[in-house]
Amino acid sequence: QVIDIGLLPEYEQATDTPYFYTNSTQISQSNLSRSRKKYAHKGSYGHALLVGGSYGKIGAMVLSAKACLRSGVGLLTVQIPRCGYDILQTSLPEAMVLPDWHWMVNTTVPDISPYSALGIGPGMGKDSLTLQMLIGLLSSINQPVVLDADALNLISENRDLLDIIPKNSILTPHPKEFQRLLGQNWNNDYEKLGLLLDFAQKHQVIICLKGAHTAIAFPDRTIHFNSTGNPGMATGGSGDVLTGILTGLLAQGTPPKEAAVFGIYQHGAAGDRAAQKCTQPALIASDIINEMGW
Repeated sequence: QVIDIGLLPEYEQATDTPYFYTNSTQISQSNLSRSRKKYAHKGSYGHALLVGGSYGKIGAMVLSAKACLRSGVGLLTVQIPRCGYDILQTSLPEAMVLPDWHWMVNTTVPDISPYSALGIGPGMGKDSLTLQMLIGLLSSINQPVVLDADALNLISENRDLLDIIPKNSILTPHPKEFQRLLGQNWNNDYEKLGLLLDFAQKHQVIICLKGAHTAIAFPDRTIHFNSTGNPGMATGGSGDVLTGILTGLLAQGTPPKEAAVFGIYQHGAAGDRAAQKCTQPALIASDIINEMGW
């Protein structure tokens, strides 16, 4: 609850703060929930590319791809190792599949010219061939991308890659992944927020530190805390769903800052609706996708 403690409105408006709290009021005023134009077509809403998956982890890409489609993207292509081809084509016929030549892992740097946004990492693994693909991919991109999961872990182990991440890209680490990116731990939440702001400013990226009240840090040294979500979302695949949502929003032309704030809010809101139906302990990542909509 937010309780009025009697501060003058003039004082509130004149006081600067780097901290913001995203609730339904801000989201309703964002115009990102706008209805579609009557004569729109699939080309009006972008073409996203998701790269990830490895043997035994194709499910991560199924979740991410389905969430990306639910976010409203016009077209979606998924690059996965060849072992996942039948799985993706069967479980998600709405997505196009770009199978790598390798059976187990991703190795090929795709031609990114047809795509309006790119998400990398869910279930991708850390094979040496995959690392070379990631290096080639980041070196060839000059637009913001979404980086998650093993893309972040590979960057943590090869820190020179931090220098070639496109400006205003969205990184979505959970706390342990962020500690690996930093190469250090923190002693308390205040120190954590300071490190988060420093990292976002230094590398000119957007960092979404996942957890209760996910903290989104921007290069201008501001942080937006999210108001939605619940502990039931602490389950495998929730992050893959978020990657799909953010990639889909970028593909539709949403600026990275707005995509991060809006996408994380809606991800949490869908999780809240899912928990109301199935309870928090029973919630799984697919339930989040099933409750998406704005």
